[in-house]
Amino acid sequence: MNAGRIIALLGRRDEPTDAVEEYCRYLGDALGNRGFPMELARVSWSERGWPVALRELRERAREWRGRWVLVQYTALAWSARGFPLRFLRVLKVLRNCGARVGVVYHDVEPYSGARAIDKIRRHAQSRVMRQTLQAAELGIFTAPLNVISWLAHAPSNAAFIPVGANLPVPAPAPLKSDRREQAPLTVAVFGITEGATGRNECKRIADALRFAATNGTRLRLHALGRGASECEPQLRDALRDVSVEVQVEGILPAEQVVEALSSSDVALFVRAPISSRRGSAIAGIACGLPVLAYAGPETAPPITEAGVVLVSPEKTELGEALLRIVSDAALRESLAVRSRRAYQEHFGWDAIAGRFVEVLSKRD
Repeated sequence: MNAGRIIALLGRRDEPTDAVEEYCRYLGDALGNRGFPMELARVSWSERGWPVALRELRERAREWRGRWVLVQYTALAWSARGFPLRFLRVLKVLRNCGARVGVVYHDVEPYSGARAIDKIRRHAQSRVMRQTLQAAELGIFTAPLNVISWLAHAPSNAAFIPVGANLPVPAPAPLKSDRREQAPLTVAVFGITEGATGRNECKRIADALRFAATNGTRLRLHALGRGASECEPQLRDALRDVSVEVQVEGILPAEQVVEALSSSDVALFVRAPISSRRGSAIAGIACGLPVLAYAGPETAPPITEAGVVLVSPEKTELGEALLRIVSDAALRESLAVRSRRAYQEHFGWDAIAGRFVEVLSKRD
């Protein structure tokens, strides 16, 4: 693979933060350090309309002949309602212009839901993902291939590369045991989903901290990131009569997120079952924390090599596991060591960039 041949192509920008764009920027920096700079481009269909956006893409893609174009896929990046049928036209334009097309699947499964519209949407997304994998020279999945439901077998043009934390993580800080033990211990929650799903997450968070705190452990909850500010009243109300300090902050500069997570003692991740494509969970790993999370179909190595304590959604399991972690300094230290090692080997941007170089080079 020759240097200077990579384009990262994005769809609609997410608001208020665009995790996929941040992913591309961190990956681009790491690839650049290896002598493979990456340029970001965007198909502005939501602002310009599809006919104009495709015409502009066609004009620009003439300059990309023979270059790798890594198209970033989430269903909502290519459709306002999650029906990304025009995504196939994007790939056709790139191929007709002679680009080497790779698709990075940030969504690796179609959306769930039991309504009729959910089933139609799920069918459309499954069809698009299958057809784009057939049309692309390379498909890069952010979860292990053997856990993806619609892949009956691993095709020769598919590869697995986990995501990293969209954070400027410095060299590993000293382990918590190297510092004076502080009380209360801090439980970090990075990101909460909006709407009814977020309210359910808040209840799980509060129930877990309440269980641990009622056993005599002093705790501090630090909720931050997307969706956290909106949930502050619910969290404070649910924890008002237990010995839990509550600090809630919204979207912070990346450096402050690193500072907040690195100064915490454990990360609690309840947005979804943990997997190698959940950047907000990997943020805790990157900052050297034990991570308490739910297990699910995508919970597989390398995420299980980190300091992750897995529980089921049963009513008290989350609280019981949290109590074990905050009550045992040696356990926290051993989990932190595993997280630091997993970050260096699998989830650090240099490791991820190295994997990209390896996979792309094999196609030359």
